[in-house]
Amino acid sequence: MSKDRSMILQKDMIGDHFERLEAAPQTGEKVVYTFVPGNLTELIRSFGALPVLPEINALQSGMRGLSRGYIAEAEKAGHSADVCTYVKADIGMMLQGNIGPTGTRLPPPDLLLLSYTGCYTFMKWFELLREHYDCPTVFLQVPYQGDGQITADQRAYMVRQLREDVIPALEKVTGRPYDEEKLREMLRLSARAEEDLVYVLHAAKRTPSPIDSYFGGVYYIGPMFSAFRGTQEGADYYAALREEVDERIAANQGPETPSGRLDAQHFRLVIEGPPNWTSFNQFWQMFSDEGAVVVASTYTKVGGTYDFGFRHDPTDPLGTLCDYCSGCYTNHSLPDRIDMLVEYIEEYAADGFVINSVKSCNSFSAGQLLILREVERRTGIPGAFIESDLVDPRYFSAANIKNRLESYFQMLRERRRAAARPPAPAIPADPGSTP
Repeated sequence: MSKDRSMILQKDMIGDHFERLEAAPQTGEKVVYTFVPGNLTELIRSFGALPVLPEINALQSGMRGLSRGYIAEAEKAGHSADVCTYVKADIGMMLQGNIGPTGTRLPPPDLLLLSYTGCYTFMKWFELLREHYDCPTVFLQVPYQGDGQITADQRAYMVRQLREDVIPALEKVTGRPYDEEKLREMLRLSARAEEDLVYVLHAAKRTPSPIDSYFGGVYYIGPMFSAFRGTQEGADYYAALREEVDERIAANQGPETPSGRLDAQHFRLVIEGPPNWTSFNQFWQMFSDEGAVVVASTYTKVGGTYDFGFRHDPTDPLGTLCDYCSGCYTNHSLPDRIDMLVEYIEEYAADGFVINSVKSCNSFSAGQLLILREVERRTGIPGAFIESDLVDPRYFSAANIKNRLESYFQMLRERRRAAARPPAPAIPADPGSTP
């Protein structure tokens, strides 16, 4: 697969970050472990600390073919086969020396910072890490958007937690005072990067789409959802990505895929659920071989729903961090998720939608059959339901998924032919028959 310039740039950024992490015990930089949904990267970096995201390490291990061994190590240590495979991949990596996905050793955390955003597993995961590392832990409780919005009281509750719990914990670990002006500047950089990311995501409304918003999208969101939001290099990355997408728009080109550049796009899809990481390119190729481009996906909103209008606001630093945390995809109710899918199908002129139900991720998979039926009812568009896993190769059946997808695309072709077929002429009534 030919790599875009932005992919190469991102790889270099990530490599430099992991080298800096490996050197942290010598340089004295503090390290904060946190998660993608609702991460407080700007706040962490405003204290001069470096973020580590365990689920990013797990998915990178899956893409590099390392997760199978890590999962086996965790299960040998007593972790159930039903536990989230991200957790087992991370725990297994830790038990085998904590060598990160780029081959550098990850330092132990100086602080575990959990922003709870709808995934109960995160809490248990950090309990395990706390037992192993015996380090300080701080918890930001983010109220669930059961009614589709966060109230003023809930927002104030989150801001109070930041002031009374999270900031003091960061001050104690780093030895630095809270610097609100520095945080404001980082939030300005975040907002600039977010604007460029949304421009890229909205480019998929074009025909042909210059991007793939699911498989390609996981690269686009990488710096934003991990360690680089609020940094100059993150803002520069998104400016470069936007320029790259503009070049494809001007040339009327589609995105690069494992099957080559996808200019001839036969199907426009919306996808719900995370991708499979252990067979990522093979999974992607099942779509690109059919000329299917993904124009919108919910997974690329797990670290922020920027395309629905949110931008970090430097004039209200702590309040905007709370707004961000509460708006992540996994913190939305099922009715909200259904509304989002329906809006994507309509706004991006999708021909179909696919749900990838991930065995070990209850935050996504719970309620997906209900989502499927309701989206079909509201849009009149048929959906496909496939099943795999995050980073456990034992639960990826290429033949089964390929058969389901081929049947689905064939059904979409038949629907298209039927819609284009002229109606059959009316059969005249038999003159001798009774009306």
